[in-house]
Amino acid sequence: MSATEDPRPETRTERRERERRERYYAASQWTLIWWRFRRHRAAMVAAAILGLMMFLGIFAEFFAPYGPTDRDRTYVSGPPQLPMFCDHNGCSLRPFVHGTSTVRDPVTLRAVARPDPETRRYVHFFVPAEPTKLMGLIPSQTRFFGLEDGEKLHLWGTDTLGRDVFSRTLFATRTSLSIGVLGVLISFVLALTIGGVAGYFGGLIDSAIQRVTEVVRVIPIIPLYMGLAAAMPKEWSSTQVYFAMTLILGLFGWPTLARRIRSQLLSIRGEDYVLAAELAGARPGRIIANHMLPSFTSFIIVDLVISFPYMILSETALSFVGLGLRPPAVSWGVMLQQAQSIQVIEQAPWLFIPAGFVVIAVLAFTVVGDGLRDAADPYGQSG
Repeated sequence: MSATEDPRPETRTERRERERRERYYAASQWTLIWWRFRRHRAAMVAAAILGLMMFLGIFAEFFAPYGPTDRDRTYVSGPPQLPMFCDHNGCSLRPFVHGTSTVRDPVTLRAVARPDPETRRYVHFFVPAEPTKLMGLIPSQTRFFGLEDGEKLHLWGTDTLGRDVFSRTLFATRTSLSIGVLGVLISFVLALTIGGVAGYFGGLIDSAIQRVTEVVRVIPIIPLYMGLAAAMPKEWSSTQVYFAMTLILGLFGWPTLARRIRSQLLSIRGEDYVLAAELAGARPGRIIANHMLPSFTSFIIVDLVISFPYMILSETALSFVGLGLRPPAVSWGVMLQQAQSIQVIEQAPWLFIPAGFVVIAVLAFTVVGDGLRDAADPYGQSG
């Protein structure tokens, strides 16, 4: 027996540790990032919240009991109807809400919907509804929940036109998040192209691109958006305004990421593997895409995730001040624009529920970005 061999048999704990080390050293870069990211509990919770919001937004036609423009004229500015299991008449295994009755406000003389505690309306799941298409493609005649006998249920109340706030919030979630995603993708492609060319070639090309980048960076955003909003034809449909808004946010969101990509490429332009690729006759586009960008792809992904909150906040703020999307399109900013009067704040505070979605989405994206940044750290701990 060799002196270097261990005569003691390997224990189960030692075998598991050896297998763990072997998996770690054989794992790819993306596997290591995923292992580190899983250990960041706050980032995992934030990612789950974002996933749930995206899922509800994508399938809003199923989870929302009504369409974004459907009106209930008998329940205008009505308070939220929260399901319950017990009231003064006893308990029930099936959730229910109280019925409503219309009374005259003695001060404003307006007809106001009030809950009627003596009546119950039971909540049912997978109820039949008017034909619709999930994501505009899949035909469906079923909604996730609703009341019996065609009664209306408004979980988060209604607005001043009798439109269901819960349903509109789900559709607004899809619009706002999709604008953020598409806007980031547009700016990402522009940043990769412009920053990659500037960082690889350098010289006069880099100087010219940097001057253009500086010009775009110093353009005052609010006056620019005011001018673009005024230039949009009034006869444009909500879909056309949506795509125009997405394109504008993407076209003016690339300079920061492009500068970072340029600086990274300048730092590795003289590395041996880049010179080897040039000597082998590889074209500049192939060298940038296949050799230089993958060396810091994880950091680009982190920058992209962190860019999402800025896109979402930009759309929300612009729509809030009337420079972005406009009705009948529905987004978080459009909904908040209709809730900015003192009268609404006093009489219908539930119209500010979309503001909570904005805060949650921005915080979730920020936490996920922090988790990805820690996971992409090459000096981080193993997973």
